[in-house]
Formats: sequence, structure tokens, C-alpha cells
Amino acid sequence: MSTPDRFDQLAARVAGVAPVSRTPLDSPYDISDELFAALRHVLHDVGGQPDIPVPYLEKTEEPWEMNTYVTCECLGWRGVWNSEERRRAENDLGATLYFGLPYYARWALVAAKTLVVKGYITPDELSAKLDEVRARQVPR
Repeated sequence: MSTPDRFDQLAARVAGVAPVSRTPLDSPYDISDELFAALRHVLHDVGGQPDIPVPYLEKTEEPWEMNTYVTCECLGWRGVWNSEERRRAENDLGATLYFGLPYYARWALVAAKTLVVKGYITPDELSAKLDEVRARQVPR
């Protein structure tokens, strides 16, 4: 079949295609100041938002926190990610995980996710390692 014939066939097939009729979305032209304030704050940008006072307490990092910090720094040193990628991955966790996890727990979570997403480990390898570590833990 020649090129003009194929073109004519294709033209005949698409001749009856028309856009699907749709109902336009009703978007508000005005939003409240409260909604605007909520929308303009990114997850990690909590400065200036109302909150209750929190007393400053001296805290020494626990061994797992320092191990997480060193592991994440080594991932950066080895080229797996940089600090901006880590911060962005934390922000992408969503409000529930971001505010619900301790600081270094967020680091550990995004490190594991990044290693899987970038193909350095498989989900099965991660799961097996988690099971191995969990088995070493002393029941409380």
C-alpha cells in the first residue's frame, strides 16, 4: 500500500473523532485569606505559623540517631544523593509522616526509599535487612 493510500485510510479513521463533551470545572476566583495562607506554606516552612511554646531541652543523640546521620552522610559522600535531595524527600513524605516521625527517623525512611527508587537495593533486600535487624533487637 502506498503512502497516500495509508494516509487516506488514517484520515478516514480519525474523521469521526471529536472532542468529548465535558462540564467545565467551577474554580473559585477568590479564596479566603486562611486558605491562601495554608496553600502558600510548604510543609517544612512552618515559620510564623501559630504554635504553642515548647521548652528547650538539652538532648544527647541516641546511638541509632548518630548511626543514621553517619549513614546518610556516607550516602552523600558516595554520590547516592545530596543534602537537598534528602530534604526534598523528607518534605515529600507528607504532613502525617513529616510531623509524626522523629527527626532522624525521617532521615532513615527517606534513605531507604531513595536506595530503592534509585535501584541500589531491591524492596526484597530492604525487607530482608529489616527482618535481620528486628531479630537482633532485645525484647523489652
